[in-house]
Amino acid sequence: MNFSPLFFTFDNKNIYASTNVDRDKSVIVEYDLSKNKELKILAKNPDVDVSGLHYSKKRKVLLTATYYTWKLERDFFDDQIKKIFSDLESKLPGIEVNLVSYNKNEDIYIVRTSSDKDLGAFFLYNIKTKKLVKLANVNPWINPKYMANMKPIQYKSRDGLTINGYLTLPVGKKTKDISVVVNPHGGPWARDNWGFDPEVQFLANRGYAVLQVNYRGSVGYGREFWKASFKQWGQKMQDDITDGVKWLIDQKIADPKKVAIYGGSYGGYAVLAGLTFTPDVYACGVDYVGVSNLFTFMKTIPPYWKPYLETMYEMVGNPEKDVELLKKASPVFHVDNIKVPLFVAQGAKDPRVNINESNQIVDALKKRGINVQYLVKDNEGHGFQNEENRFDFYEKMENFLNKCVGDKSKK
Repeated sequence: MNFSPLFFTFDNKNIYASTNVDRDKSVIVEYDLSKNKELKILAKNPDVDVSGLHYSKKRKVLLTATYYTWKLERDFFDDQIKKIFSDLESKLPGIEVNLVSYNKNEDIYIVRTSSDKDLGAFFLYNIKTKKLVKLANVNPWINPKYMANMKPIQYKSRDGLTINGYLTLPVGKKTKDISVVVNPHGGPWARDNWGFDPEVQFLANRGYAVLQVNYRGSVGYGREFWKASFKQWGQKMQDDITDGVKWLIDQKIADPKKVAIYGGSYGGYAVLAGLTFTPDVYACGVDYVGVSNLFTFMKTIPPYWKPYLETMYEMVGNPEKDVELLKKASPVFHVDNIKVPLFVAQGAKDPRVNINESNQIVDALKKRGINVQYLVKDNEGHGFQNEENRFDFYEKMENFLNKCVGDKSKK
């Protein structure tokens, strides 16, 4: 259960908080600390957690509550701020608008825009004159005309859960029976959001549809959806991703012979799990700093994770009490099932997913006589940060995917 104080009420008697105590989805409440009692619910949503609450320092009133469905949404408590957003959205149609700063008088705002096709811009907005002036583009070299739309999708898992995600289709290409890259997010207790994703745009630009799945355990969809992931690595969590592939095939979007899977961290684990536990689903995989062995992963977690080790045991599995569970869920013990090309990328100094995780899977494949492509960067940690290494990785991934699932026919 979660109870997160946000700020005091304006009379300093109570607090506002985001909480899922005695409920599934987090809501915004007013809470009496002296009586240890919830007074009233200010904002809620039947499908997702509500966690953000915003107020005016000058006027001492609540403004909005915020939450993510397929994109950022707001409940308004104040007519003035509602009119401001209405005016901004009419001036900047089809993009996400956020107020990121303001002056002491709260009549001049800095506005930040963004979308799935553009990292947006900063504007100066005067609420009295309603004048909007662009200050700067965030990435002026990106032309939204060439970027692809990220569309929300939804399907049912095989055991009846509602799974949300995003599908990005390449611009100017056919949209039926095409090559797909499934891109599970890391975490795993995180989520994909609508917005500009450079990796997704990179893959879509190369002609691939990109599927992002907020599988069970992804945050923001309530406590029960999160808890449904406990001790389900490689099992029901993986089934949610596999069911997303089946949905794409049923929709006749994906060519079933040209589905690749690429992910980092937990997403890298999902790549290895996909190739070992569902070997007939994918044509190839790209594992980027992913976990291969849950026993060694638990033993080599960094010191700053140690306070959460018991929590990890509850959520993933205890290497002493859940031996069969972890062995079943560790791809390295099922490497004989891998029958398609695999590309592994790893930072030698990774503190979170030790290089031994990648070494194990690569060595096991080589012992079987399989030539797995392996890229190690000695000066990198958990994900490549140096520009030259990122260029090298994405160039190699592009070439790898092109050989496996690239569509060389003219459209």
